[in-house]
Amino acid sequence: MTAPRAKAPRPQGDVEALAALAKADMAAVDALIVDRMQSPVPVIPLLAEHIIAAGGKRLRPLLTIAAARAATSASTEVDLAGAMKLAASVEFIHTATLLHDDVVDGSERRRGKVAAHLIWGSATSVLVGDFLFARAFELMVETGQLRALGILAQASSVIAQGEVLQLTRAHDLNLDQETYLRIISAKTAELFAAAAESGAVGVSADEKTTAALRAFGLNLGLAFQLADDALDYGGSSETLGKNAGDDFREGKATLPLLLAVARTRGREDAFWERTINKGERTEDDFRRARELIIGTGALTSTLDAAADYADAAKASLQVLLAGPWRDALEGLADFAVSRAT
Repeated sequence: MTAPRAKAPRPQGDVEALAALAKADMAAVDALIVDRMQSPVPVIPLLAEHIIAAGGKRLRPLLTIAAARAATSASTEVDLAGAMKLAASVEFIHTATLLHDDVVDGSERRRGKVAAHLIWGSATSVLVGDFLFARAFELMVETGQLRALGILAQASSVIAQGEVLQLTRAHDLNLDQETYLRIISAKTAELFAAAAESGAVGVSADEKTTAALRAFGLNLGLAFQLADDALDYGGSSETLGKNAGDDFREGKATLPLLLAVARTRGREDAFWERTINKGERTEDDFRRARELIIGTGALTSTLDAAADYADAAKASLQVLLAGPWRDALEGLADFAVSRAT
């Protein structure tokens, strides 16, 4: 674990510029999502709409569209039909993992609403997640893009492995930083990477461009997850779309907590043992944990790590042609971190 270090002020990024550029494309993607989540079994579209229509910026499908646009010359006519289906696939994969995650974690809220499993039950939530996975693969096959299918299929496998690894190490206060980064790389960053890479593949971008966009997505995903980890201790429920402190209440060993444990070793061992290892927690314990995480500089260190990944994401874009799409992607990388500061 590294000690806190001074950082220059972080750029204040914005997702709105990218959303504005992709507005027409994303409207078509949204229509496709709504169409393909329909089913003659009434509970399926009802539950799917509960989470899909609950808000969020649709960052992953937006990334697929943005990668497709950024990978091509502005003067070139591009057929985005395949990329749009891949974008919808990405959103269905993401939504399916959220439904499964909330059941596994026992989460109470998702995107500011009551978690689906608390309304329809765990079994129904899991099965609707399975339905969305199936829909995602149907869309991929329709594109005829075997390489894109391989990218997203592998991403689904990696995500599942990351979930299992996290489950086996969820309350482990001895979790090392390298293993933790492996978990969030698989659980979160892999889908960002696959979203960007498949967008590039969907428009037949060259290998250099495709690799650069995958690297951008991977580093962006790591920045986002680390910022989310920080927000759980330093943000609000409105910012998070879930209850602040949920990670602590679920006993999750995230980077801010792991750093705080290491920096208070010998002084607060009994507190961490009781609240994380034994799961004996009260509401006042979250306040104490938050004080320790902020007081030891663990929150700042986590945001510094997120900023480093955001910088790496921006650096990977330098192989792309300069223009509004590249600029907007750079702004998205800055936004990943600035929303938590």
